[in-house]
Amino acid sequence: MAHLDLPSPKSRPASSYSGFNLPSSSTSSAGGDDEYDDNEPLPFPAALARRDFLAPDFDPAAYLSALHTGPTARHQTLEDLRAELRDRSTAISAELLELVNANYTSFLGLGGELKGGEERVEDVRVALLGFKRAVEEVQGRVRERRIEVGSLNGELQEVKGAVEMGRKMLELDERVAGLEARLAVGSLGQVGKGGDGDNEDSWDEDMEESDSEEDEDEDGTAFVGNSPSKLAFLAREYVLVDRLATSLGRDLQFVRKMEERMARCRNTILLDLSTATKEARKAGDRGQGRILRFLTIYRTLDAQAEAVQVFKER
Repeated sequence: MAHLDLPSPKSRPASSYSGFNLPSSSTSSAGGDDEYDDNEPLPFPAALARRDFLAPDFDPAAYLSALHTGPTARHQTLEDLRAELRDRSTAISAELLELVNANYTSFLGLGGELKGGEERVEDVRVALLGFKRAVEEVQGRVRERRIEVGSLNGELQEVKGAVEMGRKMLELDERVAGLEARLAVGSLGQVGKGGDGDNEDSWDEDMEESDSEEDEDEDGTAFVGNSPSKLAFLAREYVLVDRLATSLGRDLQFVRKMEERMARCRNTILLDLSTATKEARKAGDRGQGRILRFLTIYRTLDAQAEAVQVFKER
C-alpha cells in the first residue's frame, strides 16, 4: 500500500481553514441551475423607522421583542442592533444641540429686535423708586410711633404705680387714724384727719361686737380690764397696718412719719394688754382662760419679750 505523505493537523497552517466552506446546495442538485449560495451574507436590515419611537404608548421592551417576532422579523444580531441604536441616539443629540443653538441665537438677537420700550421701562423704574421711597417713609413713621407708644406705656405704668401707692398711703392713714381713735391716742387733729364717718361707723360696729363678748368669767367674776376679744381685734388691726406700711416701703418719708403714730398705737395696746393680764393673774384659777388668750395676743403682736416681763412682775 502506497504511503500518503499528509500533513498532520498540528503542522497544517491556519490559513488553510479560512477557505473551508460547506458545499453549496447547487453542487448537490441534479440540474445545477440554482445559483443561490447559503454562505453569502444576509442583506442589512432597513433602518428603524423614526415614527415608531414617537408613539404615545411606546414601550422599549415590547418594541425590541417585536423586532424579532412576527412576519416582519429582522435578521439582525444584538450587537448590530445596539450599534444602530447608539447611532440613532447620537443623531438625536446632534439635532437637539443644533435646535438649542438656533434658539439661543434667536434669544441673543431678541434684544436688538425690541425697539421703543425704553420709555416704558424708565416709567416703570421711576414708579418703583417712588414706591420704595413711600414704603421707607411709612416704615420710618411706624418706628417713630412704636417708640412713642413704648414711652407712653412706660409713663402709664409709672402713673399706675403712683396711683396704687397713693391708695395704699390713704388706706394706711385711715387705718392708723381709726386705730388711734379706738385707743384714744394722738391729737384730735390726727384722729380727724385719718378717715370719714363711714370708717368711724364700721369701727364702732366691730368694736361693739367685740365688747359684747364675754367680760365675765364662767363663775360670774367681773373684770375691769379690756376683754380678750377686744384686745385681739385691736392687735389684728395693728398687724394689718404694719404689713401695709411694709408693702409701701419703710424708707418712704410718709411711712417714716406714720411709724411714730403706729408705735404709739402698739404701746397703747401692749399697755392695755399688760393691765388685763395682771388683772387675770390676780384672779387666780378663775383667770387662767383669759391668760391663755392674752398670750395668743402677745404672739400676734410679736411681743414675747413684753409678755415675759409682765409675768415676771409680782
